[in-house]
Amino acid sequence: MYNNYYKKQIIKNILIIVLILLFAVFATHHIYYKFQKERNVDYTSSSLDIIFHEKTGDMVTLNKITPVTDSVGLSSKSYTFTVKNNLTVPVSYRIKLVDNENAIKEDNCSSSLINKDVIKVSIKGKKYNKIYKLSELEDNTLKIEKVDALEERNYTIRVWTSNDAQAKDNMHYHGLIQIVEANNDLAKAK
Repeated sequence: MYNNYYKKQIIKNILIIVLILLFAVFATHHIYYKFQKERNVDYTSSSLDIIFHEKTGDMVTLNKITPVTDSVGLSSKSYTFTVKNNLTVPVSYRIKLVDNENAIKEDNCSSSLINKDVIKVSIKGKKYNKIYKLSELEDNTLKIEKVDALEERNYTIRVWTSNDAQAKDNMHYHGLIQIVEANNDLAKAK
């Protein structure tokens, strides 16, 4: 009789613990995705959907010159986004980092911009990071890609100042990440 009672209590306790764990997992999942969707900023072109995974969307900012090595720069603030092909044919596109002319005009800061020779940028796609000096980019292009039909690709861009940069007060950089299709169709906010 006592043995049966204890078995029922153990089964009851195990069921309660399982229900609590399921509720915790369910609640954590919904909370995470609620906040993730609030951070996402959607852009579109004729063939592609682009989702920037930060509230700043396509805007890149360096607020001051902080000289760091490339290994530290590769762990700096990241700008992540996803490019999704909506067509049933492959689509070619370029990923560019250009000056944010509107922010420069708004801040009236053209005389206090960081020299592009000391700004380094890294882009990571499927496999590896490539590091460039911003001044070395041809037509501000970081990467030329082709995405297969209905495929999506994730990218991470990091921007920092090289360790040979001279720290100066009030120097900064305003940039924009642009996704441009082969037909020069620029992705724009929805």
